[in-house]
Amino acid sequence: MNFTTLNYYLFLPISVILYYLFKPKYRNFILLVLSYFFYATWNLSYSLLILTSTIITYVSAILVSKQALGKKKLWLFFSLLINLSILFFFKYYNFTAGLINDFTRFNSPSLNILLPVGISFYTFQAIGYTIDVYRNDVKPERNFIDYALFVSFFPQLVAGPIERSTKLIPQIKSRPKFKLANLRDGFLPILTGLFRKIVIADRLAVIVNTVYNNSGSGYFNGLHYIIATVAFAFQIYCDFSAYSDIARGSAKFFGIDLVINFKAPYLADSIKNFWRRWHISLSTWFKDYLYFPLGGNRVSKFRVALNILIVFVVSGLWHGAALTFIVWGALNGVYQVIGLGFRQIKFKRLMFFKPFKVLITFALICFSWIFFRAESITQATYISREVFSLNADMFRYFDYSLLGLSREFLIICIISVAFLMIAGFINEFTDLERFVNKTFFPRYAIYFVLICIIILFGYYGVGYDPQDFIYFRF
Repeated sequence: MNFTTLNYYLFLPISVILYYLFKPKYRNFILLVLSYFFYATWNLSYSLLILTSTIITYVSAILVSKQALGKKKLWLFFSLLINLSILFFFKYYNFTAGLINDFTRFNSPSLNILLPVGISFYTFQAIGYTIDVYRNDVKPERNFIDYALFVSFFPQLVAGPIERSTKLIPQIKSRPKFKLANLRDGFLPILTGLFRKIVIADRLAVIVNTVYNNSGSGYFNGLHYIIATVAFAFQIYCDFSAYSDIARGSAKFFGIDLVINFKAPYLADSIKNFWRRWHISLSTWFKDYLYFPLGGNRVSKFRVALNILIVFVVSGLWHGAALTFIVWGALNGVYQVIGLGFRQIKFKRLMFFKPFKVLITFALICFSWIFFRAESITQATYISREVFSLNADMFRYFDYSLLGLSREFLIICIISVAFLMIAGFINEFTDLERFVNKTFFPRYAIYFVLICIIILFGYYGVGYDPQDFIYFRF
């Protein structure tokens, strides 16, 4: 059930009504049933898989809390092994088998495996809880209904944000009372999410798919690839932040606050700052559960650099079972390591220096997006070579019609992205969402404007077919 479909906006209010219709002691059970129904709309067997992961981590956490240190480690290892094995089988088996076939004489069979939607997200959330119990950061949850809802809460189930047990479980157990303010505060993130997805991301996807899916055809030059890559940078940002916003707004209807997953990442003035603003829930997960256990920055400079590279390579692999994702992760890791060296250099403070750093950071991130979007290393290498072959003739003979959009829709995309960046810049100095929600006239004026823009300028696909969110693949 996609967040951009009519079915979801029938399901959501019905879920809210049912949740508050029952007595508090029954509400989490009702919400759990609704969450499993939501997930089963993709594939019923997916629900059995998430139930398996839930039971394993639930039992393991209780056993971890009862055992001495040696056995605690054993049960933690058991939980991690089973959950990561499930993730490996469904997401990485065919990739691994292909590598074995390419580099050895073995002939490992490939399997016709359907990747369960959101498996990377809920697996990380569940094993993060087990680690929290092992560290004594949280007590094991004895109520299975409450814990199962923590793993499967439908607004953030498929594509995050990846919530921490210390934050989400207490909210679930509190069984919040109905408040009109929650409906009011949840409506704006849903509308802004739909605006980012339908008006910006899905329209930019036309440019990206037109160019990237036909690379090497001879129709495009370096300028086309630069425009398509920049378009993809904003497409993936708007697409993923849209899901996070709609998830946050939907959860607010139930009185639950989810973490903010993006904070104007393209205004970052360094790669390190970018990763503090981009997919924040995953970045902090890797920091707390991988980077720090590896030694973090409490070790030698060489080990710090190695730890950073390991984290980013694993992050790339988390995103997808392909060499392109590994290269994308490694490239961002290299950026970070180089950034460590530059931070040791004292630059003269010039007025234009921060904007210059923002521009350089954006350019570096865009270059890495080539590997994220490309279907193969060969394609990524070809597009990179074309990008660096840019010359004056490409501007002189540039044909915008090859991008797949009319002049009018190109202008709409440019204005929408500009509006997005301006809003992000304003939000650097004030909480724009809170201001809108607490002022009567601006709130309803913005509601009206956003609804009109979504209806008039939204991209609804061929035959009004809703477009999946990019992170559904991960």
